[in-house]
Amino acid sequence: LLAPRTERDLLGDREVPGHAYFGVQTLRALENFAISGVALRDFWRFIDGFAFVKKAAALANTELGVLRADKRDAIVQACDEIIAGRLHDQFVVDMIQGGAGTSTNMNVNEVIANRALEILGHQRGQYAYLHPNDDVNCSQSTNDAYPTALKLGVFLASRDTLAAMAQLQAALHAKGEQFGHVIK
Repeated sequence: LLAPRTERDLLGDREVPGHAYFGVQTLRALENFAISGVALRDFWRFIDGFAFVKKAAALANTELGVLRADKRDAIVQACDEIIAGRLHDQFVVDMIQGGAGTSTNMNVNEVIANRALEILGHQRGQYAYLHPNDDVNCSQSTNDAYPTALKLGVFLASRDTLAAMAQLQAALHAKGEQFGHVIK
């Protein structure tokens, strides 16, 4: 069991649970926007959409010379892990929250930053080495990242639905063959 860590923001210091990949901004969102009881983690394709957005931004920011390659690589690896289904339990903010998605975006930035810090050999919360805002959210606006992630999430979920429908169609076809001789 990991010991809690102290993180600081403009409002002061807060203790973050040791197991958490999210940080102080997410803690504040949990306190201030507990509205529906439905967490971001329940929408894993939306989370994946955000990971794709953050990965693309890291690649572009390195190409533009505003993000170092080692930070890019760690961010990309963290995003790939999220897309592969890891850390989904760390996306804890309420789906209905104030700030037009800012809390959701910060939850994503903090999880990616803290996992990337581990990849780089640092402790969670050591943001001097890789920062949720300055590095993971570099050159982005929530007003762009959130709707793009949402559209990607819908696209990914649609692919899942189409695949399930194809399986259902094949199963119904097989049953039709199996029972085709039965007089109805």
